[in-house]
Amino acid sequence: MISREPTLERLDTARRLLLEPFGLTESDLTRALGEITSHRVDDADLYFQYTRNEGWSLEEGIVKTGSFSIDQGVGVRAVSGEKTAFAYSDDISLASLLDAARTVRAIGAAGGKARVKTPARKVAASRSLYAGLDPIATLDSTAKVELLGKVEKLARARDPRIVQVMAGLAAEWDVIMVARADGTLAADVRPLVRLSVTVIAEQAGRRESGSAGGGGRFGLAYFDDARITTYVDEAVKAALTNLESRPAPAGEMTVVLGPGWPGVLLHEAIGHGLEGDFNRKGSSAFSGRIGQRVAAKGVTVLDDGTIADRRGSLNVDDEGHASQRNVLIEDGILRGYIQDSLNARLMGVKATGNGRRESYAHIPMPRMTNTYMLSGDKAPEEIVASIKKGLYATNFGGGQVDITSGKFVFSASEAYWVENGKVLYPVKGATLVGNGPDALTRVSMIGNDMALDSGVGTCGKEGQSVPVGVGQPTLRIDGLTVGGTA
Repeated sequence: MISREPTLERLDTARRLLLEPFGLTESDLTRALGEITSHRVDDADLYFQYTRNEGWSLEEGIVKTGSFSIDQGVGVRAVSGEKTAFAYSDDISLASLLDAARTVRAIGAAGGKARVKTPARKVAASRSLYAGLDPIATLDSTAKVELLGKVEKLARARDPRIVQVMAGLAAEWDVIMVARADGTLAADVRPLVRLSVTVIAEQAGRRESGSAGGGGRFGLAYFDDARITTYVDEAVKAALTNLESRPAPAGEMTVVLGPGWPGVLLHEAIGHGLEGDFNRKGSSAFSGRIGQRVAAKGVTVLDDGTIADRRGSLNVDDEGHASQRNVLIEDGILRGYIQDSLNARLMGVKATGNGRRESYAHIPMPRMTNTYMLSGDKAPEEIVASIKKGLYATNFGGGQVDITSGKFVFSASEAYWVENGKVLYPVKGATLVGNGPDALTRVSMIGNDMALDSGVGTCGKEGQSVPVGVGQPTLRIDGLTVGGTA
């Protein structure tokens, strides 16, 4: 059998699901885009999407819910200057497409008619970062229920103090096609799976929880016995650790962040501030600072959508651009922002493969993919041992950031009090308070243990959610404010 080039294979899948069942051809897409560009607009695109979702959840020893859904539709966009006109429909038909095109082109009506030559069709360059398999079909329903049951049994067997186990299994198959006014045609076929585990431990009337999980762009066979055991052990350890926790101290102190998921602080406090829309509008604390020092030496931050099988990775973004490995901060110097097409055009730079949208019913925005800090040269043990009095935070819960000021607040879900380089006891209720740009300048030690998270991140922005990845090595930050309960 002769295999096809992956980019063409994905386009064929998209045509089969998104055009052919509705009697559409690529000529119809060109016609619809021609309707839009008959008015003076700067950009236009059509975004088709077909998504299958399945979810299972276990609680109190039984699988309580199971869900399955299919969604499909098309979003039609015209851009003129800073303005965007957008329409969408779950009716994929030529009539609906043309009606939406005539609606959004009104944004450019004031410029009058424009003679536009039909651009030649070109297939967008793309990556091949993950298989296009449908993960929902990689395990049958019986096996999925058994998998969740295995989580329950393993967790309860770990310790008699585990009184409740909750687990969830989710799989998604997402097929998208983008047709742009410049003749570009792009497609992607995106699998996504996730397994989550939460346990509750009880001791002497006190209850504490612990969570773990992971996933990525592959099939459900990824969750083999060894990986399930790892997730269960992590969740149980976190819950039992929190049972022994004491009230967290408060004040300004040295804080060491563990590797991997604690990079969510980097994502929120710094990553959002490096998105192009905030910087074009001058509302980010990083606006106008390209080429300036914004972090301590040794701090290099990337946004990389090209890592194979990762939750935040994309073969092409939702505007048809190939994903990229973008260096945002290099050795403490700000090198660039992440961009979608609109903001890149207005700022006079190239798009960076970061135009993302939640679905066909949403407009694209500059969004992160996998955002992480590169390793330094310090052993993590050396960094922890350097703490005279301070906090060692290894896991985080929720947090929030103000883009304009850069101020952030994060709650640590697993943290330890350290004195004279010795980890003394776990603490509860620790909240990190600071300013993203300022915190970057206070990084004094960078570990050699950079790790990406296990594949659980979802980022929210202006009401839209997209899957992302985060990561970092062990970091020491001096003089960070900790809000505690003691």
